[in-house]
Amino acid sequence: MSRRSRADLAGIVLGDGSPVAVMGVINVSPESFHPGSVYRGDDAVLAAALGMAEAGAALIDVGARSSAPYLDTAISEAEETQRLVRAVGTLAAKLPVPVSVDTSRPAVARAALEAGARVVNDVSALSDGALARVVAEHGAGLIVMATPGPGRVVDTPLATVTRILRDALATARTAGVPDEHIVLDPGIGFFRDADVAWHAWDVAVLAGLPELTALGRPLCVGVSRKSFVGAITGRSDPAARLSGSLAATAAAVLGGAALVRAHDVAETLDAVRVTERVRDAAR
Repeated sequence: MSRRSRADLAGIVLGDGSPVAVMGVINVSPESFHPGSVYRGDDAVLAAALGMAEAGAALIDVGARSSAPYLDTAISEAEETQRLVRAVGTLAAKLPVPVSVDTSRPAVARAALEAGARVVNDVSALSDGALARVVAEHGAGLIVMATPGPGRVVDTPLATVTRILRDALATARTAGVPDEHIVLDPGIGFFRDADVAWHAWDVAVLAGLPELTALGRPLCVGVSRKSFVGAITGRSDPAARLSGSLAATAAAVLGGAALVRAHDVAETLDAVRVTERVRDAAR
């Protein structure tokens, strides 16, 4: 399969020579690992999303349940649906860019898509194949992230991520999601119980991104304020990890990322554009 690929997420073209895009993060989940990413109330959610779009975000990704694997973030399906549908309803008709929803539950995704979302960002690697069928039925875009799970072998970083993403890609195709609507995410920050230390795992995956492009789909990478940045820099507070996140973003772009998920859109976009210019000059 060609190492170059192209995707269309709700009209946003990714990969195959297109500029790297930035996806802004809006959380309506108070339990999020980064309190600075949480917005309370419709006005705050809308103002934050509009600010990100004005700063250059190509999409806005809304999460209603924290997926941080080291936190107790369990909430009911009903609560996640209520939070997410309210936020999407607030944003979908008022933003100049598409809304993505960060959920792994089919019923929640269906409700959010019917409320106006156009992309589903799944951090479970399609553990529930019904989610892919919901995406296909709505003609939506799909971001599939690698993550550990029942029956999934976890050994070396790149081999593990490649297997999980290849299997998830097959599930999406079987459900009828066209390849051009699929983007893959290597799951930085989600492999906490491997034999390799979690921060070393994340660095290895980030360094090995060029190998993952062989899967034939554009890559979405989320490094913003994550724990491995804190482990490297000694900064335990996510609020203090912006500089390290921008350095990791540059590494992701050099490795072939087509989409970067970030809390700090303006700063991240600056880092992306400078890195692209250097990358292109070196070719």
